Amino acid sequence: MNPKWLEWGRKLQAIAQNGLSYACGPYDTERYELVRSIATEMISDESHTDPKIVRDIYTSETGYATPKIDVRGAVFAGDSILLVKEKADGCWTLPGGWAEVGESPSEAVEREVFEESGYRVRAVRLLAICDRGKRRHPPAPFHIYKLFFECQILEDRPEPPPVSVETDAAEFFSFDRIPNLSVPRVTPEEMRRLIQLHADPQAPTDFD
Repeated sequence: MNPKWLEWGRKLQAIAQNGLSYACGPYDTERYELVRSIATEMISDESHTDPKIVRDIYTSETGYATPKIDVRGAVFAGDSILLVKEKADGCWTLPGGWAEVGESPSEAVEREVFEESGYRVRAVRLLAICDRGKRRHPPAPFHIYKLFFECQILEDRPEPPPVSVETDAAEFFSFDRIPNLSVPRVTPEEMRRLIQLHADPQAPTDFD
């Protein structure tokens, strides 16, 4: 679970962002800017992060604050699963990333799988919808929902994917030889549960 200071800071940031979106005058704007400053100070102090970094993250967000959507593709081949290697930490994860405006969730995950692995896939089943803060992920500055889709390969041989700034390898791993995972993106517990859901086509979608 997220630490309380992170929950408070994110709620303050959401209040500030919503208030600034609908502020009716300079006094309202000043008050909500102060709330955002408090949220920034709280999170930067507790996370030992440069306040400018936190401030830049939050000031880039406009409009009504809602949870962000992270989509992940679980691509199976027999008793193995496709993983990609993150440049940021050298660990492995399910291909995926942020859903973009104008995309459906399935379109987003199909795009992400291709961009990071070169495999053309079709999303065939929603395995799980998770609140990232309720799982064993490191703290994040925003509230995030994670959508895990089972995807079916359309072409056995991958195409050269676009150059990715986030990943630099893609490989299938057997279920009993999963490498070190990039836990900001997928946890060992989530991986085990996805494999269980894959094995039971009648299982309902997991959700928080």
